[in-house]
Amino acid sequence: MNEQELHRQILEVIDLIPYGKVASYGQIAKLAGLPKHARLVGFVLKHLDQESKVPWYRVINAQGRISVNRINDKGENVQQCLLEAEGVYFENGKVDFKIFGWTI
Repeated sequence: MNEQELHRQILEVIDLIPYGKVASYGQIAKLAGLPKHARLVGFVLKHLDQESKVPWYRVINAQGRISVNRINDKGENVQQCLLEAEGVYFENGKVDFKIFGWTI
């Protein structure tokens, strides 16, 4: 399997995360058939085209925290704003996976 196919598999899984839910990098890797490749998921998202419709912001780290520091012109974390717009809330900088975690 080539690199492009691996990236496509990862993005296809991320596309399945429902509105108002989050998943961890490791969970995405496992569902894409790439267990123990959470860093690859991060790499793919880091290099995602800005115009992509893939809901990249629904992927957070296993501790429930945001790993991406993309800031908008108001100084707000873009990922946190997008998640909050879907009803996902943060408590002490963390998302509760028991409430907002994507279960299959």
